Amino acid sequence: MDYQLFMARAIELSKQGLGLTSPNPIVGAVVVSPVGEVIGEGFHAGGDHAEVVALLDSVHRGKITLGSTIFVSLEPCNHVGKRPPCTKAILDAGIARVVYAVSDPNPIAMGGAEYLQSQGIEVVSGTLKSESAFVNRAWLHKIIERRPYFTWKIASSFDGFTAAFDGTSKWITSERSREAVQKLRSESDAILVGTGTALADNPSLIPHGYEHRPLRIVMGEREISANSKLRDNQAKTLILPSRSIEMLIEEVNARGINSILVEAGATLGTALLNAGLIDEMHWFQAPTLLGAGKKAIGDLHVETLSERRNYVIVRSEMIGPDLYTLLIPKLEVRI
Repeated sequence: MDYQLFMARAIELSKQGLGLTSPNPIVGAVVVSPVGEVIGEGFHAGGDHAEVVALLDSVHRGKITLGSTIFVSLEPCNHVGKRPPCTKAILDAGIARVVYAVSDPNPIAMGGAEYLQSQGIEVVSGTLKSESAFVNRAWLHKIIERRPYFTWKIASSFDGFTAAFDGTSKWITSERSREAVQKLRSESDAILVGTGTALADNPSLIPHGYEHRPLRIVMGEREISANSKLRDNQAKTLILPSRSIEMLIEEVNARGINSILVEAGATLGTALLNAGLIDEMHWFQAPTLLGAGKKAIGDLHVETLSERRNYVIVRSEMIGPDLYTLLIPKLEVRI
């Protein structure tokens, strides 16, 4: 039985839950019969956990799960929350072996592997651990660091300007890049802008083409008009009339948010960057030069080369005519 093949499928399934599971993790599961046939699949989308969805899928297919192996991208939970523990569902289904990628760091839910082993279930851990952790990095970060994972999206000219000297900015990047941003929005729990962006662009922050409606957060001391798109009923909006990053963290933690997409300009984005809160950047660069205008990033207080901010390029590709780059300060995920 190819453990990596089936775990890769479980990880791929887990991605379909991005933006839908907060405050819980994204998880994918695959049930494989004793002869190596996939008889059930599922992912967590805010309702039943992935293991339960996959086991129910087996039932719907008319398959027998007795003696099967279940592959899960995260250690099965062993606690009673809104739903019974996944360990119980696994035992009830007669599963013989559990293979999982990442151990659950949440003290409330951890311990599933140990319990299953005590019940005579074979447990294998660590299969594609790094791959699963990277996909689930926002939730893992939240549990370990006790704050959401912040992603800053930047769309700029190739020389790093988000608007021309006269303030015009629509559209620097291509339609293909803007479509990619809609996907980023749909995979986020919340989208953050400052009042400067809200007033200048009057954005709706709705992921066009997707059903998910992330929480919209507007931060700053300027008044947002009642006619603003951010005050419509298409999605919930949190107005924070403050520049306090501590207040922002307190508010989003209280809501159990896993991930925040920052679509702010240089003022708020740089403030978060200088506070050590930007965990990754998605940078869309158009093949055009402005030479002057509004910079994508403000003062980082770097006075000498040794103080520069270094990043790992995780991915770089062409999206239409634009260059897209995913940058992360450090590649490893704490697990």
